[in-house]
Amino acid sequence: MMSDDVQEQKKILRREFLTRRANIPRNERDRVSHKLVQKFLTTELYRESKIIMAYASMFAELQLTELFEACFADGKTLAIPLIVDKGEMRAVEVPSFDALEPGEFNIFTVKPELRKFVEPEEIDCVIVPGAAFDIHGGRLGMGGGYYDRFLLRTVKAHKIALAYDFQLVDNLPMEFHDVRIDSVMTTQIFWHAVDDQKFREIASP
Repeated sequence: MMSDDVQEQKKILRREFLTRRANIPRNERDRVSHKLVQKFLTTELYRESKIIMAYASMFAELQLTELFEACFADGKTLAIPLIVDKGEMRAVEVPSFDALEPGEFNIFTVKPELRKFVEPEEIDCVIVPGAAFDIHGGRLGMGGGYYDRFLLRTVKAHKIALAYDFQLVDNLPMEFHDVRIDSVMTTQIFWHAVDDQKFREIASP
């Protein structure tokens, strides 16, 4: 399939999934967010990870406040993305909630005077956002390519998505530069990578 055709497919699917996500009532979003974060906190992946990269949630996204709280309480190093140049994203440490302030598009970011960068090679686990994911590790991002470029450098990190059930599908259109993730956790199942092309369902923690 030609690259232009794949890009058009991705645009259509991205619009569909983001519209569906935006229409989820706030109380349902908060319920699913709580359930998924609590489920993730019981995993061996969380327990063994010393440096975790998550993201400061936008309104329609699953909310990760409880994950931030757990990382602070458990002595984990928590990082979130920071766009530092066109096409370039870095991970910046979040020492506490007090270090955060509203940034562009009202998304929380670390105050400039408190920013300490974390190298991608040091990260143990990345919570990866996206519009949709598939059972082969495919990810439909927001179209900017920031995560694809960044994740190429996270050589040891386990890449996991916390997602609504409808966001996990059989197949998504992929391009050569799209980076696959390692696992997807929904309220119903936890798909974990066996190899680059095959996922298997494992018992929920």
